Amino acid sequence: MTLPLPRINSIRDFYAFEQHVRTCRGQRGLPVAPEWYDVPVFYFSNTASLRSDGDAVWAPWGSQALDYELELACVIGTAASNLPPDDSAMQCVAGFTIFNDWSARDLQKVEMAVGLGPSKSKDFANSLGPALVPLEELRDCYRDGRIGLEMSATVNGRELSRGNAGSIYWSWPQILAHASRDTMLLPGDVIGSGTVGGGCILELTPERVGGWLRPGDVVTLAIERLGTLTNHIVQRPVR
Repeated sequence: MTLPLPRINSIRDFYAFEQHVRTCRGQRGLPVAPEWYDVPVFYFSNTASLRSDGDAVWAPWGSQALDYELELACVIGTAASNLPPDDSAMQCVAGFTIFNDWSARDLQKVEMAVGLGPSKSKDFANSLGPALVPLEELRDCYRDGRIGLEMSATVNGRELSRGNAGSIYWSWPQILAHASRDTMLLPGDVIGSGTVGGGCILELTPERVGGWLRPGDVVTLAIERLGTLTNHIVQRPVR
């Protein structure tokens, strides 16, 4: 059974896969920050830039380094606050869907060097869909706070990324507990997992996979039992 996506109120995107963090920081000669193991960090993204399955996506102004990000996301179904970091936290979850946290890597590099962000490198597009799969439909995949689903990303039919959502370092109850601390999670709030290990061009390196995304490319994210989420890359419209 699948459900239509509800009206989205907010997007919190976490940074919860250790392989992704370790590889991307390692490319810059940096270890994983010790603080990453202390708290599951996230940033807020832009609900005004949501895209659906089949929609067009374009790089933001000034960017030549458009990237996809292969993620799993849950959508809150019941308001909750100060959740405990155990399985009872999952009672507020309506279901799971596929999330593509599009990134302009050249803009992101500048923003993050300042020590604040990301901002314009992220808020130009977010894709969710194609539908919501209730948590109860995925209970057989749920172990130790993690959901073991195979994930992949293809560009023009060529598979570039493959991973498993169960490899996430921070569990979903831990993520939900942190997101709900001293605030209220509301129905329609999205909680993104962050990029699975190997789930973006930045991590794979553009030299290895044929460069950043460009107009004419077709990007499809697939997660076992959740379906596929496809978007077409086009030229930035003249406005």
